[in-house]
Amino acid sequence: MTIPHSVLERLKNNEITARKFHEIEISILTILNFQDFIEKLLFEISSKFSVSYTWLSIIDESGISKYLQNIQDSTLLRRSTTFLSKEQFSKITQNRLKPILANKNLNGFRSLFPEASEYEIGSIAIAPITLDGQIVGSFNQADKNISRFEPGIDTSLLEQLALKVSLCLSNVTAHEQLKFLAFHDPLTGLLNRRVMERILEREFQRSKRYHIDLTVLFLDLDDFKSINDTFGHDNGDMALCHTADCLKSLKRDSDIVARFAGDEFVVILPSTNKSQAENYINRIKQKLASSALAANNTTFHVKLSHGLASVFEKGMDSSAILLKTADKRLYIAKQNK
Repeated sequence: MTIPHSVLERLKNNEITARKFHEIEISILTILNFQDFIEKLLFEISSKFSVSYTWLSIIDESGISKYLQNIQDSTLLRRSTTFLSKEQFSKITQNRLKPILANKNLNGFRSLFPEASEYEIGSIAIAPITLDGQIVGSFNQADKNISRFEPGIDTSLLEQLALKVSLCLSNVTAHEQLKFLAFHDPLTGLLNRRVMERILEREFQRSKRYHIDLTVLFLDLDDFKSINDTFGHDNGDMALCHTADCLKSLKRDSDIVARFAGDEFVVILPSTNKSQAENYINRIKQKLASSALAANNTTFHVKLSHGLASVFEKGMDSSAILLKTADKRLYIAKQNK
């Protein structure tokens, strides 16, 4: 029996495609950080298959969204990653796990495209990716050719690639989470005490060397025990996270916000004198006063006490003394309330 030439050609093409997918899998298998993983994946797909456009669409509510949105120094990632709500993603994909191919009515997929992209798309392939069994987004390919991803063509190899990407993504996420926890407080996402102390020492030495202002704020929540006792520890955690969000939202890029311990926070303010630091903490207190938290059919406000110390005050001979002085002044402020 003679096998038709067209069948042999298709088998040969499938074999070539499978080999390219295997090469891509090998190239991303050992990468353990998001930036390198995604950059390598997008580059390999685009170059090996000559696809016009490759990018990722990530669900905002997914576990990897915050990690990817924190990567600011990769031009490729900013250009090739888009974020959308779970509702938007579900509307497009209907929560399907199998790849979706389309070459008509492509405007319906517009929310998957990166912001400000000017893709000239004739056809598109959307391969959902998962993390721990949950859909977190999709790996997308698009081409100017309307036949490239025509509905009805075999997507088995694309499914295999999506599965491999999902498995690799799980490894990368686990590694990134461990790295994140080594430097950050797991509840608020702020830097932890150990990292803060290292940064404070660095900024202290820089301030002394170049005679630049440096002020440290030490603050904690008023009646935090009462919040826990009255509204429960979950709402106590909510109060801590709300405080952390306020501190971050009003800081400059150069400022450092950290959770010290319990309900205590430290803010390192480079190139900032005591008067400017007071302005900052007053804005924080105003924001907290204007944003009530809902709990147990009622509301409550977070209130803060603070102490601050400047590097140019007498006796500030080390970063440890600077921090301890701010802490003492916090204690005095609470005593005087």
